Amino acid sequence: MSEEIPLSPIGREQIHKLEYALLVGTMFRPEVLEELRNPAERLTWVDSLAVAAAAIARERAKMTVSQIAEDLGRSEATIRSHLTGKTKAGQLVRQTLEKFQREGVRIEFPQIQVRPVRDLTTVELEEVKARLEEEKKRADRLESLLSEIKNSMKEIIEKVEKA
Repeated sequence: MSEEIPLSPIGREQIHKLEYALLVGTMFRPEVLEELRNPAERLTWVDSLAVAAAAIARERAKMTVSQIAEDLGRSEATIRSHLTGKTKAGQLVRQTLEKFQREGVRIEFPQIQVRPVRDLTTVELEEVKARLEEEKKRADRLESLLSEIKNSMKEIIEKVEKA
């Protein structure tokens, strides 16, 4: 059973639903997954995407820049940069919002294409096994990244609740 994600949220619960949908929807875009492969920049990227998603969700709830900045514990300049698309994270999250507006809120996860095993030669089977192992490693990395995102989001929520 899927929950309705409001694109014009009213109240904290709806803001958080839109925020999470924007973050996850943006995180699984191919260009973002590519950026997240770099471990040196990963936490910065995740944080920037999380702030952009939070800012845009609050903007959709008609909060002012100063209210958003106070709510998220960031400067007004940072919030404006995300909202106006001066940051890559702000641009990507805004594109995700526009996609949601056009197509409805749908989170698409990367797909793995598999051919039937019975049609494979021994060499092809070994290639498939190798690709499967690569995809398992990729899935593990994504799971680890998602865990990091969840932890970051928990920290953000805790900061917001304490503010």
